[in-house]
Parts: sequence; C-alpha cells; structure tokens
Amino acid sequence: MTLQQVVRTAARTTARTPKKLLTTWRRSIQTRVVVYTVLLTAAAVSLVGLILLEQIGDELVQDRVAAAKAEASEELSAARSSIAETSGANGGTPLQRNDLGDPIIQRSVSRGYGVVMAGPVTSTSGRISDDGVEWTPGVDVRSVPRALEDRFQTIRAEPAWTYTRIAYDDEERSSTPGIVIGSQLELHDDTYNVYFLFPMDQEQETLGVITRGLLAAGAILILLIGVGSWIVTRHVVTPIRIARRTAERLAAGRLEERMVVHGEDDLTGLALSFNQMASGLQNQIRQLEHLSRVQRRFSSDVSHELRTPLTTVRMASDVLYEARDTFDASTARAAELLQTELDRFETLLSDLLEISRFDAGAAVLDLYDTDLTALAHAVVEAYTPLADKRDIELKVVAPDHPCMAQVDHRRVERIVRNLVANATDHALVGQTVTIRIDSDEHAAALTVRDHGVGLAPGETALVFNRFWRADPARDRSSGGTGLGLSISLEDAHLHGGWLQAWGRPDQGAQFRLTLPRYAGAVLRHSPLPLVPADARDTLEAS
Repeated sequence: MTLQQVVRTAARTTARTPKKLLTTWRRSIQTRVVVYTVLLTAAAVSLVGLILLEQIGDELVQDRVAAAKAEASEELSAARSSIAETSGANGGTPLQRNDLGDPIIQRSVSRGYGVVMAGPVTSTSGRISDDGVEWTPGVDVRSVPRALEDRFQTIRAEPAWTYTRIAYDDEERSSTPGIVIGSQLELHDDTYNVYFLFPMDQEQETLGVITRGLLAAGAILILLIGVGSWIVTRHVVTPIRIARRTAERLAAGRLEERMVVHGEDDLTGLALSFNQMASGLQNQIRQLEHLSRVQRRFSSDVSHELRTPLTTVRMASDVLYEARDTFDASTARAAELLQTELDRFETLLSDLLEISRFDAGAAVLDLYDTDLTALAHAVVEAYTPLADKRDIELKVVAPDHPCMAQVDHRRVERIVRNLVANATDHALVGQTVTIRIDSDEHAAALTVRDHGVGLAPGETALVFNRFWRADPARDRSSGGTGLGLSISLEDAHLHGGWLQAWGRPDQGAQFRLTLPRYAGAVLRHSPLPLVPADARDTLEAS
C-alpha cells in the first residue's frame, strides 16, 4: 500500500468516526446513561476535590504561619534578652550590632529560613536598599515586599506579616512561596528592622502530593462508577434488546419465539407480559389463518362445484339464445339477458378460481419474450368498439423500438385489459385514455392514464382490494366483477413486478405496470413516472 493510499484510508476513517459516534449516541441508551453518569460523577468529584484542597491548603498555611510567628517571636525574644544583658557596656557600636545580627542569621541558615536586618531607622534610612543591611547568604533581599517595608519606616511599628515569593541569588534555585514576618529591635537609641522569610516549599510539596492523590482517587472513582453504570445499564438494557429481537422474529413469522423468564423483578414482569402478548397474537393469527384457509377453501369449492351446473345452464341458455328469433319479443329479450348474465357469471367464476389458485400458491408462469407495444395495440383494438360507444379515444404512445420482456403473455394481457377497461369505465365522455409504453436495460413499463373523476386521498391503497369500488352506485359499462385489479396485482407480483396507482379528485387517475425484462431480476426503478406529466405541471403551477 502506498503512502497516498494510507493517507486516503486514514482520512476516510477519520471522517467516518464522528458519524459512527453520533449514530451510537442516538441509538444506544446505555451509552447515553453511562456518559451522563460519568460526567455528573466527574463534576461532583471535582467540586468535592476543590473544596478539600482549599480547606487543606488553608490549614497548612495557617499552621505554617503560626509556627513561623512562634519561631520569629522566639528569635526576637532571644535577641532582646541579649540586648538587655549587654546594655551596660558599649551599646550601639557596630560590633554590638554584628554580635546581635550574626547569631540570628546563623541560626536561620541551620533552621531553613532567611533573615534580613536593616537599619537603623531614620527619616532617610532604614530601607533594605540602604547600606548596612545584613541577610542570610543566598537569599535575595528583594524578597521582602515593598509594602511591608513601608510599614516599618517609623519607630515602634507593630509587627506584621504577609505572603511573598522568596527569591535566591543562585539562578539554578527557583523561587518558592513563603511568608515574611517583620518586626523591630531596639539597640540602645537605634531601631532596626528585622524580616524573617519562611519558605513554604514543604507545604507546597505536601499540597502537591495531596492533589495528586485526590486526582488519582477521583480518576479511579470515576472509572469504577463508569464501569459500574455500564454493568447496571447493560443488565437493564439487555432484556429490552432481547425483547426487540424477539419482536422482530415474531414480525418475520416465527410465532413460536418467546423471551426467557427468570427471576422475580420488574424485567421478569416485562418478559412475562411480552410472552403473554406473543401468545395472544399467535392465537389470533392462527385463528385468522384458519378462517382465511376456510374462506379460500370455500371459494374454491363453490367455484368448482358451480362449474358443472353452470355448464348445463349454459347449454340450455345457448339453445334458447339460438332460437330467440322464434320467440315473442319478451321471451327473446329474456333469452338475451340470460345469455349476458351467464357470461358475467362465468367470468366471475373464472376470476374466483384464479384468486383461489393465487391463495393456494398454485399459480405458475409460462414465460417467453413478449413485445408490450404489440400487446397493448391488440388490447386497444379489442376495446375500441366499447370506447367508441362512450366517445372515448384510446391512444397508444410507444417508442420506435420494441419493448421486450420475458413475461407470461396471457397474464400480462389480462392486466392490460383490466387497466384499459377500468380507464374506459371511469373516463369522462369525450376524453382520451392514453396507454404509454417504455423500457430500458432492466425494466419495461406501461401506464394507463384516464381523465375521469380520479381517486380520493387514501383510495390508491384500496383500489386493488377484492370487490372494492370507489362509487358502488356507478354502473360499469364493461361488466366487470370487482376482482380484475386484485387479480392484476397478483399477476404483477407473480412476475416480480409492480402495479401502482395514482389519482387526484377531478384530475383522473393513472395506473403503472412495471415488469423486469428478464425473469428473476429485481426491480429497482421504473422507466415511466407514476405521476403523469400533466398532473405534475398542475401541481407546480398551483
């Protein structure tokens, strides 16, 4: 694999990852519950951790301040005692000052804090920047804040302390947080400012250890709660997923599927209720299947049993019909009506027998190559006399090339006859019924368009039902039985094709038959649109 292919693969994977995550987020209630639980836990742990750190930090600082004050007070007391003991001889000389400051500075080195001693305090001196300042080696005297230094520019100033950062002369040693305590020492007639700088690096290190411990404990707690919530939600969601899969198998016809029941909790109650529902549905479906079989058997038996007496009646009717010229007018008319109704009755029986064959799964196809254009012309030619009686024009629109398909000629011809007869019955007087044919590499299609009363919303799904009529009071000029479209739909399905209807009130209707050009092929589209072009133009204009 080349580098370019690797980059493209990585880019595609990166682009798909957000979509996968979003899909998982939308579809998995378990994922959402776990994420919400982890987020809320993290927020609670963070809040508690911050409060604990603040309290612990305050306690550490207060303890350190108290210890620093005590140590500074101890040093100052020792210094004042030394001053009191030597106040009788040579007080105030530089030697005495050095003798006072050096011990304090030396002890600060051994005890780990710093001392800065400045003075004496006058109106123009006493600041750390002046000459005569002593300090612990290594400590930067600028660590004493200017604000604290200003407070000790008067004699007998009250002791004070503040936070600071203690800097060092050694560049390799970083500054540390600390506190500085300021006070004054009187040596004879002079006053000196003494600043004690106590580092808080140990407290900072202790707080860091505590912080890391809290972070680790919080992370472990969040992880445990996340895993625990995942296990708990999985325990709750798994029966729901099992119920969904069981419902899908029930919908697929596997009526014996049931959920496994164990335990006594709410989820067990769900499984019991689901199984009871499934058993009820199974019983109802079996009863309906039994009734359907009985109904189909009854229709088939009645159709077959009526064939023999109908044949006898047909023979007698034919004799009477042939001799009608020898009868009086009323008897001759009765013979003609008997012949007509027997024709309709025979058609009805034939349709019922065909329906029973569909229901029994006994219908078979006799496939061979058929030109749908030639078939449509033959049907139109047969129905032209009926259309002429109603002043309706039958028009065929087809391409120049043949529209061939491997179909059962008899069944497809029956579909086209039913569609043309239905359009002729419902078209308005003086209108045109258009039969349009087209094909492509995979499918062949035929549409029949009429400009009649049309179909109301929802009727396109009912028009293929057995014995259904949009207007039961409407007369049928073609003498249909009400089973034609239902049989046509079954014929189309038998070919693996589609038979669809479109209609609008006062805009007429259009039926579309789509068939695969080759037996066994799967339809994915139709060469002709279901909605006619004139109807689309009307909708766009409105």
